[in-house]
Amino acid sequence: MVASEVRSLAGRSAEAAKEIKSLIGACVESVEEGSRLVGSAGKTMGEIVESVQRVATMIGEISSATAEQSNGIAQINSAVNEMEQMTQQNSALVEQSTATAHSLKDQASRLTQLVGAFKVNATDSGTLNFPRLFKPESVSRHQTFDCRI
Repeated sequence: MVASEVRSLAGRSAEAAKEIKSLIGACVESVEEGSRLVGSAGKTMGEIVESVQRVATMIGEISSATAEQSNGIAQINSAVNEMEQMTQQNSALVEQSTATAHSLKDQASRLTQLVGAFKVNATDSGTLNFPRLFKPESVSRHQTFDCRI
């Protein structure tokens, strides 16, 4: 009986050894697959890092462009404010010009009335006779003064 037990133990040992060998093979395959997955994950992580760097670069460019646009808008705002001031000054000048034009019109009208009181008589010899408007009492009403041109 000892020999049959030894054979039985030897058979079970052989089967256990085959099973262990099979398990070790499966573990090796799992380790190799895990190693490939780790390599793939490392590559993916590298691509992610590169993508993040590109996004960071783009954000930096956007920030720079935004700053430039902000400066441009500030310059435009300043120019618009200057234009508004000039427009207000121009408006004031137009009002002053209008008032001056009305004043000149009134003065021209009065001057026309004053000059209209003078009668100018031209002679064939080129002499102009101006009647005297305001005369002393001793001078006749139709006395004229000669002026050569």
